[in-house]
Amino acid sequence: MHFGIFLEERRPGTSEAAAFQETLDLAEEAETSGLDGIWLGEIHFNPSRSVHSAPIALASFIAARTQRVRVGTAVQVLPLGNPLRIAEDVATVDHLSQGRFDFGVGRSGSPRAYDALGVPYAESQARFEESLRIIVEAWKGEPFSYHGTFYRIEKATVSPRPYQNPHPPIRMAANSKETFPLVGRLGLQLFVGLRDLGLPELRLNVAAYRKAWRDAGHPGEGDVCLRIPVYAATTEKEAVEEPREHTLYFFRRHAELTRSGMGRADTGPGVAFGTAASLIDRLARIRDELGLSGIVAELNPSGQFPMERMQRTLRILTREVMPALT
Repeated sequence: MHFGIFLEERRPGTSEAAAFQETLDLAEEAETSGLDGIWLGEIHFNPSRSVHSAPIALASFIAARTQRVRVGTAVQVLPLGNPLRIAEDVATVDHLSQGRFDFGVGRSGSPRAYDALGVPYAESQARFEESLRIIVEAWKGEPFSYHGTFYRIEKATVSPRPYQNPHPPIRMAANSKETFPLVGRLGLQLFVGLRDLGLPELRLNVAAYRKAWRDAGHPGEGDVCLRIPVYAATTEKEAVEEPREHTLYFFRRHAELTRSGMGRADTGPGVAFGTAASLIDRLARIRDELGLSGIVAELNPSGQFPMERMQRTLRILTREVMPALT
């Protein structure tokens, strides 16, 4: 089982410099505490929410400050960038990290950045697929040309080739029902969440991913990693009451309050809140139900949790929960 943390949000009242420093502090704790991975979001033109507008650059800096933990994007929004430049950037950070980079990709469910950059959101899926094809081809390090709907490339040779052979693991985010079989057909690792999907619906979609994976002739059953808000405390009462206001804000912000509610029976199907013992039970049940290969904990889904609470969750997660689930 892969255990990681997801970092993206900027806490209210913090400066941009402080927001970056908190990310770096948590990344350092992830390195020393034994976590497997650090995953960085990509948010554009929303400064009150996040300073993570350049996740590959940030990943490179974190990789330079660590020696063991893997660093990944969750996710790089492919339609918003030039695929050749993305291929170069990813291969570079893969070398600088000596093969500790994971390439999480997606197209984002929000049109805000598309509008600001003048990219039609209606073209996002087609642009994503074309961009991914170009990136994988570019990583071969051989001259190639490509004539597509959105990109025209003439005899380009990308350098460096990735450090990992043939390239960093590619993990694609899926949210819509139609995307899950696509990820399976492409033979990519899968990133899923519980923001917009309940567990029964997600189970069906993951099954569709695995069927498409097998039908395409890929070996094994695929690889599924779940991103989920995690909050740990020493008592169940604290674990429910302390994050309640911020979690309600989180679900309102994603227009999911009426569909997802708040709790297990009391904190919402889309979160994992509790003591070490209850977290072990809940995460083990989700792991077994979905056949997970990894869990990525969102320590601050609303952006409003105090730093010391995130650090407490990280300590309980790494010292008590992880050993019981690996």
